[in-house]
Amino acid sequence: MATKDQRRRQLAREKYERQQQRRAQQRSRTRRRNAVLAVGLAVVLAAGAAAYATAGLGQGDKDSGDSAAAPSPSPTSKAPDPCGKPAKGSPGTRQWKKEPALSIDTSATYSMKLQTTCGDIDIAMDAAKAPHTVNSFNFLAGKGFFDHTKCHRLTTGGIFVLQCGDPKGTGQGGPGYTIPDENLKDTGLKGNVYPAGTVAMANQYSAQTGKGRDSGGSQFFLVYKDSQLPPDYTPFGTIAGGKDVLKKIADAGAAPPDATQNTAPNATVVIDKAVVRKS
Repeated sequence: MATKDQRRRQLAREKYERQQQRRAQQRSRTRRRNAVLAVGLAVVLAAGAAAYATAGLGQGDKDSGDSAAAPSPSPTSKAPDPCGKPAKGSPGTRQWKKEPALSIDTSATYSMKLQTTCGDIDIAMDAAKAPHTVNSFNFLAGKGFFDHTKCHRLTTGGIFVLQCGDPKGTGQGGPGYTIPDENLKDTGLKGNVYPAGTVAMANQYSAQTGKGRDSGGSQFFLVYKDSQLPPDYTPFGTIAGGKDVLKKIADAGAAPPDATQNTAPNATVVIDKAVVRKS
């Protein structure tokens, strides 16, 4: 017959074994749950990237009913802001009913300097291949349209661009008029890739419906890393200076998607002034 002391030790041993069994079961359930979550996350990320590749870079307009396309998933860690404070002033609200008359010299060379809170970005524009686009930028910059505007979107997965040119800072703004698509057969766009350094127009084109051609306004994007995109967005320039500025903006990462699926840069990227020059 077991003594009281032996019985206590037996009960303690049985209790310990039950605890160990419960812990093993809990670890097994946790591993299974994490595996399911990992698979689900992979599906979500893949779906997000596919949706972005299909929808492309949108430019919404409040009156048109179009909305900006959902960006591909971006890292959400908050990095230190590498940029300075914006200059005093507010974005303009002026609108125009129609595209400005073509007044540029298509045989001349034009450049645009974006004086931003993160540093200057210089863009060489191709007036011969994209006359309507360059003419529009010349007009809008001369009116101060881009001054004090926020670059509202940074994508860091699938495609790698910084999108600017919306005085509303939401992806829904524009100058009130639209311009035609141009230069979509540019030899620099090979294999559905917009090379790093390309500057191109956002628009409302939908590959699914085939609608939305010739819908560019004022929003444009700067490609900081080769990006897989269909040739649906007017390439009108290249980054001639300031690639280091774009890099530090990209290195700071992007915020989580907002209600409209826009991913804003963590960096405070504001165009204090945009200047177009003929040379």
